[in-house]
Amino acid sequence: MCLDLARHSAPQPQEAEDLGVHIPMPKYPCPHTVLLLEGHQAPVEGADGPTDPIASHGVPSTLTDVPEPPALVLNFSSCSLPARCSGSAAKSLLFRFLPFLRWLPRYPVKDWLLGDIVSGFSVGIMHLPQGLAYALLAGLPPVTGLYSSFYPVFLYFFFGTSRHNSVGPFAVISVMIGSLTDSLVPSENFLESVNGSNATVNEELRDAARVELVATITVLTGIFQVALGLLQFGFVVTYLSDPLVRGYTTAASVHVLVSQLKNVFGVSQGEHSGPLSLFVTIIDLCQKLPDTNVGTLVTSIIAMVAILIVKEFNHKFANKLPMPIPIELITIIVSTGISYGVNLNDKFGISVVGNIPSGLKPPVPPNVSYFGQVVGNAFAIAVVGYAICISLGKIFALKHGYKVDSNQELIALGLCNFLGGFFQCFAISCSMSRSLVQESTGGNSQVAGVIASLVILVTILKIGELFRDLPKAILAAIIIVNLKGMFKQFSDLSTLWKSNQVDLLVWVVTFIATLLLNLDIGLAASVAFGLLTVIFRTQLPHYSILGRISNTDVYRDVAEYEMRRGEGGSIPGIPGVKIFRSSSTVYFANVELYAEALKKKSGIDVDRLIEKKKKALKKLKKQQKKLEKEKAKKKKPSSNDARSPSLPQNAEDGPGLAVIELSVGESSVPPEPTLHSLGLPQPNFYAIILDFSSVSFVDTVSIKILKNIFRDFREIEVDVFIASCPVSVLAQLERGNFFSSAITKHSFFPSVHDAVVHISRERHQASVST
Repeated sequence: MCLDLARHSAPQPQEAEDLGVHIPMPKYPCPHTVLLLEGHQAPVEGADGPTDPIASHGVPSTLTDVPEPPALVLNFSSCSLPARCSGSAAKSLLFRFLPFLRWLPRYPVKDWLLGDIVSGFSVGIMHLPQGLAYALLAGLPPVTGLYSSFYPVFLYFFFGTSRHNSVGPFAVISVMIGSLTDSLVPSENFLESVNGSNATVNEELRDAARVELVATITVLTGIFQVALGLLQFGFVVTYLSDPLVRGYTTAASVHVLVSQLKNVFGVSQGEHSGPLSLFVTIIDLCQKLPDTNVGTLVTSIIAMVAILIVKEFNHKFANKLPMPIPIELITIIVSTGISYGVNLNDKFGISVVGNIPSGLKPPVPPNVSYFGQVVGNAFAIAVVGYAICISLGKIFALKHGYKVDSNQELIALGLCNFLGGFFQCFAISCSMSRSLVQESTGGNSQVAGVIASLVILVTILKIGELFRDLPKAILAAIIIVNLKGMFKQFSDLSTLWKSNQVDLLVWVVTFIATLLLNLDIGLAASVAFGLLTVIFRTQLPHYSILGRISNTDVYRDVAEYEMRRGEGGSIPGIPGVKIFRSSSTVYFANVELYAEALKKKSGIDVDRLIEKKKKALKKLKKQQKKLEKEKAKKKKPSSNDARSPSLPQNAEDGPGLAVIELSVGESSVPPEPTLHSLGLPQPNFYAIILDFSSVSFVDTVSIKILKNIFRDFREIEVDVFIASCPVSVLAQLERGNFFSSAITKHSFFPSVHDAVVHISRERHQASVST
């Protein structure tokens, strides 16, 4: 900034406000704006810049006319963007999109490195079984789970802003993908006859088709997330309230549980999708329970019991253990060894994972022909995945005292998905269990994520092929046990019942809709219902009449104050003044209810009084016309009328009342009839103040109704004033042609107390003059 204001008497923003001057502060002031005062020289710039630089957040760009202060002149002739500014902007932009450049050079190796290494190995060990299990949940080959645990985790190191989030496969996202693979690429499309009679599924062709579909979905999900992040649409997740997300993830957990029961019982089941598919799957499973494979069921039960016991042990002794016991990895290794040694597949018919190819594969472009079929599902996955990720990120950031950039997190997650889709990954999010382990084992940065990704890389290159004899029942057991945390969310029902029953309704409706309509349609229906609750709550706000607390300028709801304080705690209203307040903004959906509540709270039937006034005026006009006709009949025209029109010709009439009224009417306007003169009841108040402190915006409909409010109360001789109106709302009223000769800005006051003081002063002056 090139400013020379320090030596001169130019008004500062606060001083200008005191003088009644409005100085708007521009959002992006020109870097070389020079502010000059009349009669003074411009500041002289040297090699190092201006002589009197002032560090400020903005430069006044306009100044309204004021008689006394000196005029300010803006000179933009030398405005240019120097090279150092563009270089600084580029550096800032680079640090924003690659956050690791900001913190990595300052990484405290002695303090953080050991904790990150331990944490990275712990999380990497968790990634291995969960990656294999969640790939099974998504209906994909197990190796894709390993890819999804490597590429996105490594990429998040460069783009993420959360130090503790552990990205990778997540159960809810996996089951959303699994519902798509079942519906768009069902196994029935790959049946092949064997020996001319029996038909079997060609799993190799099916898996290749599903991988191509899921890679396309993942790329499209990433495109949505990156686009929303670049457009600063990180706020989109605000439409997913916490009760909605928790209800949705709980219902998704039920979907996950039901989808894995076939692997627990060892039965083959058809794939169902669409609304009510969950219940169709349950019915189909019940019908096939007689075909249960006892070996598979026993294996699943033993694995679940062992994992649950050790997890509880880890939780109970978390402070004493250097790292959690990797029971999932131990279970996989032991079960794979037993399966290989005993040959469980051949002897007992226990289904195993099968071949897991070693090494990384080259990138493959997505099949864009799928875009039209999966665009809606990809958007839903993008929003849900981001909602879970940012929620966890903010929890850890608040706990450890750093900040998470919501838009950059959206971009980071999008790039992980977009680039991962080219390498056969499926869409990812953040895992609560892995993130908690990453934090509790000493992880302080995403260096732990790099270590975890290297563990997975070694597995992909050398170890993965050893798990070909791993029973699928073990993976199903791992998935089901990891749902324990989500099923604990049923405790929200009792909490929400006590705290907020509207949020409870959102939770229940989301849960039921997701169960009945499946994950994609259920999410859309849940968001729509959540928005409807907001609309209903704005349509039914709390309306109140305010009173003044004695010896203060504080105004509170009269009824609520009396209820809370009990006897002796009442606050009096302002004599002759009603102060009306709504707890919500005023817009097309609730403005008519606002007007009705105002008239009801005023204690008088405004519409009926106006109707009576109109009838009285109509009756008065008829009487006046009748009187004029009678006068016309009584008058006798003569030649003297032209010479003396003001004198009556009939001496008997004298200077009658009709003649006097007529002459008065010719010389001046008759007074406006009042409620008192018309014999109508008068309101017990003469002014009403509308407290606009809660109004955040107005629209054309609300402006029209507000005009009607001013007009109706003026008809019954009550003045209307508006207090605490935000500047943005005032600007919207101006653009909506709210102001006129009848409604001026003199009716607006910065606070309720200012309006009350003004009304009282005006009333006092009027009584004195009378």
